[in-house]
Amino acid sequence: MMEYEENTILMSTTEPLLLPQHPQPPFPSSLLIYLYVGHFLARWGARMWEFSVGLYMIDIWPNSLLLAAVYGVVESGSTVVFGPLVGHLIDRLTYLKILQLWLLTQNLSFMVAGGTVVALLVYPDLKSTNYLAFISLVIVTNISGALGVLSTLAGTILIEREWAVVISEGQPPEVLTQLNSVIRRIDLTCKLGAPVVTGFIISFISLKASALTLSLWNILSVFLQYWLLMSVYNGIPSLGERNQKRAALRLAPVPEESPSTSQEQTSLLPLDANHSESSNSSWTRKIIERFSKSPYIVAWRVYLQQDVVLPGVALALLYFTVLSFGTLMTATLEWEGIPAYVIGIARGVSAAIGISATFLYPIVQSRISTLRTGIWSIWSQWAFLLVCVASIWVKNNITSAYLLMAGVAASRLGLWMFDLSVIQQMQEQVPESDRMVVGGVQNSLQSVLDCMTYVMGVVISNPQDFWELILISFLLVSLAAGLYSLHIYRVRKHLIHFEKLLLLVPWVNPS
Repeated sequence: MMEYEENTILMSTTEPLLLPQHPQPPFPSSLLIYLYVGHFLARWGARMWEFSVGLYMIDIWPNSLLLAAVYGVVESGSTVVFGPLVGHLIDRLTYLKILQLWLLTQNLSFMVAGGTVVALLVYPDLKSTNYLAFISLVIVTNISGALGVLSTLAGTILIEREWAVVISEGQPPEVLTQLNSVIRRIDLTCKLGAPVVTGFIISFISLKASALTLSLWNILSVFLQYWLLMSVYNGIPSLGERNQKRAALRLAPVPEESPSTSQEQTSLLPLDANHSESSNSSWTRKIIERFSKSPYIVAWRVYLQQDVVLPGVALALLYFTVLSFGTLMTATLEWEGIPAYVIGIARGVSAAIGISATFLYPIVQSRISTLRTGIWSIWSQWAFLLVCVASIWVKNNITSAYLLMAGVAASRLGLWMFDLSVIQQMQEQVPESDRMVVGGVQNSLQSVLDCMTYVMGVVISNPQDFWELILISFLLVSLAAGLYSLHIYRVRKHLIHFEKLLLLVPWVNPS
């Protein structure tokens, strides 16, 4: 089943890049397949952990969401705090260093996390017999999982924000669009397939087998991932050339302050009785300057100076929502009496609609441009979420729950098309020197708002009040759509170009 899905993905996604009317790339087309397979292997392992960690935590501490909630805070918080630093760090490293650091840290972290989970599951009485050992294993699991997520972020920035752009340089614009669509399609396929496979292992074998499979997957796949991605790096000349350029820029000497300037500044220092006061002021100024030059502040300053900051903030706001098949919505659906298998099917349908968005996006983008694709997609998401709002006033709980699931699933089409639109705008408009830093800050901002979703769930924790969370989430999506519309108006001086819209209808001739 997995092999069939993977082969289907590769054949369907790479075919558009090999159309005869496009100029042939200066490298074997099979290298794109290597890139897709390497990305698939990395994302599959990350999605396995993402789905199963909550189940592990609930089993380790039964009848309580405490460990699952703590892990969620640690994971989101680590991305919030260290996300910009990850972008800043990899911006200063060569491609080879980033690749090695990413694959080693991600696979080692998930391997260790899987191993500690196995130990906690094998010794379920450890909490009562040796509490210190129990807490130590839980802490190692949380830290390892957070490190795995941060290293996954580094790999995402490298592949999506950097390599995709470099590989598509010198090719028609639609090549970058197609690369983005394929990479997102692979990620969504892993999001759909990894939980299914992991769920079967958990249901028909055991949680221990699932955690052991996770560890073995990361041990065995890391070597294949490294070989595949190194083959891509060595086989595509533009990657090597860009890597040499990055290395040369990093080694360029920094202009030093001239002695005359230094002496001039020294001579301007006060020499009167208020010298101590001036010295204190100087120390304060130095502290402020040092703080302003910290990698974290510099990264945020770079992000806020970009022309695509409003689209980035709009995309991040879409993470501050319960209108997804996440923990809060799933728990509420179970409270409403919806069977678990129905929720699972709805989640699968939602992922399938998201995958279809990766096929539709290149078609729409080629007709009405990246900017306008973004505005149509985010407002289509908003329109489908009206169904979720309407479900609040449906008296029958079961019918209301089905309307909620239907609205969320349908809205994934606009969500993922908007995601692709914003990513491509960042790829095209953010300078090469800032691309990785901006990617790290963007992911950090998304994690901040994702973490706020957990906080919102703590404040409004009664399932009977879930309608309040629905309304808040809908208002945040409305705010995101408004911010992106403002960006469109600032750039284009209008919101809707009806002539472009007519091009979507094949039987209408604008002339």
